[in-house]
Amino acid sequence: MASIPLQVTIPAVAAAAAYANARFLAYYDLELLRAIVPTVLGGAWKRYRDRVNLFYQLENLATTKSSENRVFLRFEDRAYTYAQAYDTVLRYANWLKDRRGVKRGDLVGLDFQNTDTFIFLVLATWAIGASPALLNYNLTGNPLIHCVNKSTARLVLVDPVVAGNVSEDVRSALGGVIFEVVTPELEQEMLAMDSVRPADELRSGFEDKDMAMLIYTSGTTGLPKAAIISWAKAATVANFTFRWLGTNVNDVYYTAMPLYHSTAMLLGFAHTLAAGATFAMSRKFSTSGFWNDVRKHNATIIQYVGETCRYLLSAPPIVDPVTGEDLDRKHRVRAAFGNGLRPDVWNRFKERFGIETIAEFYGATEGTFATWNKSRNDFSMGAVGRSGSLYNVIFTREVAIVEVDHETELPRRDPKTGFCTRAPRGEPGELLFRLPPGDINSRFQGYYGDEESTSKKVMRDVFSKGDAWFRTGDVLRWDNENRVYFSDRIGDTFRWKSENVSTAEVAQVVGLHPAVLECNVYGVQVPSHEGRAGCAAVVLKPSCLVQTSGEAARAPRPTDDTVKSLAEHVKRGLPKYALPLFLRVVPEGGLQATGTNKQQKHNLRSEGVDPARTGEDEVFWLRNGTYVKFGVADWKELNGGNVKL
Repeated sequence: MASIPLQVTIPAVAAAAAYANARFLAYYDLELLRAIVPTVLGGAWKRYRDRVNLFYQLENLATTKSSENRVFLRFEDRAYTYAQAYDTVLRYANWLKDRRGVKRGDLVGLDFQNTDTFIFLVLATWAIGASPALLNYNLTGNPLIHCVNKSTARLVLVDPVVAGNVSEDVRSALGGVIFEVVTPELEQEMLAMDSVRPADELRSGFEDKDMAMLIYTSGTTGLPKAAIISWAKAATVANFTFRWLGTNVNDVYYTAMPLYHSTAMLLGFAHTLAAGATFAMSRKFSTSGFWNDVRKHNATIIQYVGETCRYLLSAPPIVDPVTGEDLDRKHRVRAAFGNGLRPDVWNRFKERFGIETIAEFYGATEGTFATWNKSRNDFSMGAVGRSGSLYNVIFTREVAIVEVDHETELPRRDPKTGFCTRAPRGEPGELLFRLPPGDINSRFQGYYGDEESTSKKVMRDVFSKGDAWFRTGDVLRWDNENRVYFSDRIGDTFRWKSENVSTAEVAQVVGLHPAVLECNVYGVQVPSHEGRAGCAAVVLKPSCLVQTSGEAARAPRPTDDTVKSLAEHVKRGLPKYALPLFLRVVPEGGLQATGTNKQQKHNLRSEGVDPARTGEDEVFWLRNGTYVKFGVADWKELNGGNVKL
């Protein structure tokens, strides 16, 4: 058999390997497996050693010569090494135990903005075998009462900055609960305690499924639910993500997202602790202060959620007041990590601020699985997850995307078999995660003290009799290139002209128009029409508005050229059934968002386009190919059934 020269075979083999790598994303699978395997093995080792409590990670770093003097925490003008933080945590822990009687298994409410004190208190509860209930510091009145009640906490520690939210009505409604404002004087009392290490017995015997903390859902469609975050979930998320992202001891991870939410707490703080890196934070998000903080702390990784990147992109460039230098790219950031970065913002954000890597994920606070996309080019731009052929073996066993009945807002069941049907590749469907049918609690601990809500998240007999799956309530699609894209939240998708319309996909197109700073799309009911018509609430650039003063300035009015251009833009980018038939122009800051910068649709949807309910906002509708002013007379015409959309 004739031999083939090396100069021919080597390039041929290399080319074949490169093709296979690109085609099957082998390198990406390898990155995922390099993160998964040591995370699983490390978790097993910690279980064997009875060290599932995250307090032990701090203790290890604080008592090891190579890391004890490494900076652990940066906040405002303060910095703490691992050893200093450990000393403080022990003092706070002993205060909780000895002065306030907190015992192993107790829940302690923490109502705080992002502060160093908040971090120390979280770690202090773990040090004595208790768990923190992380309260949204924006809550007041009944929602706050509800969240404290659900936690069963008898002690709630409060940040002085938000103490005004705890009114006398709240205190009287929760008569058995002690609310204590952590003043500087009280902190001095805590710091005066001995830094004696609480005994291991307080932390011993915890299992993977036991509660590490309570984190509340955002409550956009009702009162917040208290999701149980298990030790296994907290440790797995932290250890997997730091390996996957490549976070090392020299990194500074910065967040301005609220620590009461899982993204900042688990994928920010716990992630950094697992990596032995430095965690930097600001009290809360500020568009104008974000990059100044990033530079101040020398951050190498930044965190975002929801519309954060859009807000940063809409801000004017930061210029050095002395030199006049544009500071947009003057930083050390190599990666932005988070969820909710829309495709229309993705590349513009990367290019303006010089960010090499976007690390986007999809997951739910109470969820049991997640998807991951580390992107350095356009191939996976906008995706919330991706994988190669090897990882898909795991992915397809643990995850399913199933067809949805948008009338019932449930996965569609085959009338003959009673089972669900997987959505074809590239088609949208609800994302489900597999649960062990005989031991659901080992993977999904549900909502604390709320069996009804917990049971609604579990679906049985999905593909076979007796199986069990976790319902995400989100519609995603998985394409032929193994990329996963977020499509919509079930309940946000609406029907129009017998078609399903994804609000996220429409918003992506509208958001690409150069006049649009922010866009929120939703379906509205209109008289004498079945389904819902699309409406886009938009914040427009000031240069695209008619310049007014006084009272009129509160109701922004777009120029004629702007509304004409918007109409042409959406007609080019969307099928006819998906066109936003209504346009609501809102002032800057007029679109409601959660504390994690995720848009809220509920109020906009309920107000619809009735002029009596839309306040001073100008509303337009699509007539004869362009947007024209929609007023009271037009609403009456619709009510009379005289107009067909």
